[in-house]
Amino acid sequence: MQAHWSEPNDLTQTNKVKKAQGHDHWTKDYYKKRRYRHNATMKVSLRQKPISQGKSRLYLDFYPPIINPGTGKPSRRETLELYVFDKPKTAPEREHNKETKMLAENIKAQRQLQVQNESYGFMDKTTKNTDFIGYFRQLTEKRKTSKGNYDNWLSSLNYLTSFANSPLPISSVNENFCNNFREFLLTESKLAQNSAHSYFNKFKAAVSQAYRDGLINENPINRVVGIKQAETNREFLTQEELDKLAKTECDPPLLKKASLFAVLTGLRWSDVMALTWAQIQHSEMEGYYIRFIQKKTKGAETQPIGEKAISLLGERKNDGAKVFEGLVYSAWLNMKLKIWVRDAGIRKNITFHCFRHTYATLQLNQGTDIFTVSKLLGHRDIKTTQIYTKIIDQKKRDSVDKIKIDIK
Repeated sequence: MQAHWSEPNDLTQTNKVKKAQGHDHWTKDYYKKRRYRHNATMKVSLRQKPISQGKSRLYLDFYPPIINPGTGKPSRRETLELYVFDKPKTAPEREHNKETKMLAENIKAQRQLQVQNESYGFMDKTTKNTDFIGYFRQLTEKRKTSKGNYDNWLSSLNYLTSFANSPLPISSVNENFCNNFREFLLTESKLAQNSAHSYFNKFKAAVSQAYRDGLINENPINRVVGIKQAETNREFLTQEELDKLAKTECDPPLLKKASLFAVLTGLRWSDVMALTWAQIQHSEMEGYYIRFIQKKTKGAETQPIGEKAISLLGERKNDGAKVFEGLVYSAWLNMKLKIWVRDAGIRKNITFHCFRHTYATLQLNQGTDIFTVSKLLGHRDIKTTQIYTKIIDQKKRDSVDKIKIDIK
């Protein structure tokens, strides 16, 4: 017997407007509010609705609403392919009504038990069979605007497809599956630990998003131990090396300008590349500053910048223009960066992100407190900034001579 669904009649006007505008957030919000309601409060009632020719169709009424497995939207009604005569006149009609109502009552009782035992998931066969790899791929495609983040998501997806066959029913992504994939990344994949850490984090994010989207009834990630990040030597330039680099010619000159600007501001590649003249502002009291949304964290930032950084930029253009017009990520540009660093006599593996490391380490070396540096970098957690303190030896060298003993 095939069931038919209809949406609840008690949707607020706001939700109806959002639905008409094509927003699907209302369904997620609605589901979030309902998912923790105790199952015992759910009531399933058998009702009938007149159709034609003296007949009525039977349907089940759920309160509070449940999720329609076909649309993912809240629904009050499951229409049964059953009908009864409104006024049975013959013995066969009366017998038909009796048997049909008994069948409907049995279905109602089954639904009530399933609701109580399976957290509304009893009719969600479509959802349970959703291909998690396909779902992961959709989440990955949404991150195409952020090159580095997209690459990490894509790599995580590739390792997931190596580990599991597609289609992968989302109901199979349980605690055991998550732990097995974790072990796969740490052992069989032969990845470096930090790569495994990064890819497993993307996987965890995808599973957690599936939970928030109502595709699974509980989040198995809450019971899974993550992969720890290994300590690494974050490469940076000393003040002497930075001076040498600044005096060395670079082809193209735009790369040099953007790199030195990153050293003076601590901005990531993605934020430097996206910077517009409208984001660079000035006031008599505050001086120059940048107001922007970080590409990585999506956090709104107001970043003070010095006169030296402003002097690199040249003549101001219209507000909508890119400050570093023509700056595009490519293997060719990475090669040019390595040539520039080599020509400056620097024997370090320097990438563009190392300029952000350089900004942080030089700030700390110059005595800027870690809380201020954390704010300047736009970190949400000071633990992220504390990593930089481990790569600074200057303060250690200075501190060893602070305790003095007159030894005779």
